[in-house]
Amino acid sequence: MKFSQLISSRRSCRTFGSGEIPAEQVQAILRAALLAPSSMNRQSWHFVVVDDKTDLAKLADSKERGAYFVKDAAFAVVVVGQQKESDCWVEDGSIAAAYMQLQAEDLGLGSCWVQIRNRRISDGTRSEDIVKGILDIPEEMGVLCIIAFGNKQQTLPPHSDDDLAWEKVHVDQFTQGEL
Repeated sequence: MKFSQLISSRRSCRTFGSGEIPAEQVQAILRAALLAPSSMNRQSWHFVVVDDKTDLAKLADSKERGAYFVKDAAFAVVVVGQQKESDCWVEDGSIAAAYMQLQAEDLGLGSCWVQIRNRRISDGTRSEDIVKGILDIPEEMGVLCIIAFGNKQQTLPPHSDDDLAWEKVHVDQFTQGEL
């Protein structure tokens, strides 16, 4: 598949079908993350692969909204960063997460990002602390997101050029008008 087709067809998948994902495909997704660029090649990220259904259900409850589908994923990858090693850990982890999602799409799998960093549940508990507790992640690490992966239950149509918000592109300086 051409890259332009890949980025047009990648859509967030929140409804996963049943079935395991072959180990080779999981490895290909993680390989894509490890190939992602990082600031000064520090690779300040870590990736926690979760396929235990009990832990996936707990991760789905780490936020009050927007994580429910994690429980139905074949597996999830929690993107963690070494905050003291690089002030670009968020950016580095984000690039790696996007690479994983593009690789999943190329394999015909669905994925969806769950924001954890800077999120809280209603009692004020940080979502990041909940995830750290479930997965025994050291306190000094930052939890960026959870990426849920699985077989697509349905396939959404690719984005078309009509979906593109060209008014958000500015040339030479920021202007309020269109190009």
